[in-house]
Amino acid sequence: MDQEKVNILLVDDQPAKLLAYEVILKDLGENLVIASSGREALEVLLKTEIAVILVDVCMPELDGFELAAMIREHPRFQKTAMIFISAIQVSDIDRLRGYEMGAVDYVPVPVVPEVLRAKIKVFAELYRKTRELERLNHELEDRVRARTAELEASTAKLRESEQRRSMAIAAGKMGSWDWDWISGDWMWDEGQYRIFGVSPEDFEVTPASVQALLHPDDVDQLRKAIAEFNKGTRAYETEFRILRPDGEVRWCVGTAAATTDESGRVVRVSGVTVDITERKRAEERQNLLAREVDHRAKNALALAQSIVRLTRADEVKAYVNAVEGRINALARVHTILSLSSWQGAELSRLIDEELAPYSLGDQIKLAGPEVQLLPATAQTLALALHELFTNSAKYGALSTRSGRLAIDWQVDEELLTLSWEESGGPLVKTPKSRGFGTRSLLASIESQLGGQAQFDWRAEGLLCRLEVPLTRKTAAAAPSKFDTAGAAELQRASG
Repeated sequence: MDQEKVNILLVDDQPAKLLAYEVILKDLGENLVIASSGREALEVLLKTEIAVILVDVCMPELDGFELAAMIREHPRFQKTAMIFISAIQVSDIDRLRGYEMGAVDYVPVPVVPEVLRAKIKVFAELYRKTRELERLNHELEDRVRARTAELEASTAKLRESEQRRSMAIAAGKMGSWDWDWISGDWMWDEGQYRIFGVSPEDFEVTPASVQALLHPDDVDQLRKAIAEFNKGTRAYETEFRILRPDGEVRWCVGTAAATTDESGRVVRVSGVTVDITERKRAEERQNLLAREVDHRAKNALALAQSIVRLTRADEVKAYVNAVEGRINALARVHTILSLSSWQGAELSRLIDEELAPYSLGDQIKLAGPEVQLLPATAQTLALALHELFTNSAKYGALSTRSGRLAIDWQVDEELLTLSWEESGGPLVKTPKSRGFGTRSLLASIESQLGGQAQFDWRAEGLLCRLEVPLTRKTAAAAPSKFDTAGAAELQRASG
């Protein structure tokens, strides 16, 4: 069989010398690779497996010593044979330096072809034998791996089981157990103790003690499982609750499998318990969220329906504009509540949203602390503010450039008092009757929130005061100190 050729790298900056080396080494029958500089030699080494390097000591930029040092720094080429060719007389110091840099031999110039071929042939054969030895080592390793394969296969299931058990113990969500059906002995792993909230030192595993930890409503699950195994069932799975000694209730799913003897009689039952409490809680939260979304959607639709039903106007266009404005106000507060996950809305944010459509510059002044409103309060108050802004923009202070509006609010014992004061606008006259939208929507302050509204139609501008409870408990408190004589009229207007 022909021997596999090896690669021999020839490095010299003079083409004539490279050609001479090729002629001398041609008869060896190996692959000759040419490099005309040290850098080119490094590039070749990174791409090609080289058996022997023949390198000239004297080269510009990167001489043979420097090249050898760089080659030896790379872990892959630390054992590659390097032969130096020197055209000058090499002193012992230079020769020692070359050996320190990684040279294995020197060839002086003029080169004796037979000597050069002999040296290259020796190192090429050494490389080839080394490679053959490496292959033999690989084959030996393969045989060793093959001989241990049966042992690994026989222990694979045990190792996988142990890994699962370790992961379950680490996560605290899974445990395994074993029940000797004949003797009644139980064996629990650490995860099983952790799920049940007991410790191996203080808890003796017996049928009675295990049953005592089951939720009273789920004890029948254990009896049913025992009955099923006695009937010949080989596997059983069920969900159940446990009642830990500290009073905490945990949801679990248990899977059990029976081992039988030759006669088919159950002799052992083994199983796994998984704590699924978090999954159960997530399902409950999801169901609650679905009901909450349904409730909020119905509320929003009910409000929209009321707006459409109660809005009055002499013309279709006026009716459309009124409905559209109120629906948009409802939509804006809905967006604010959605961004807070329906936890509530800030009063200043509601006012800013209602101000957004107007370019009023310094006509409006706001003053008041940060107030967080409940969702229902925010919706009702947003519609009331919308009516006040709309009426002011049409007929009041905001209808002229000279008009001014001051809105301030304060909180005292969970009761919000908001003052709306207009000035500088058209002369105000007390209306003979209030607008339907204003009456109906402000009536909701009293009927829905348990608050109060007061209007003072001053000549210089409207003064409106609203009292709004901030908690449901406050909403049931005593009536406002403000005059409530018009409450009945507002209720009739909204009915």
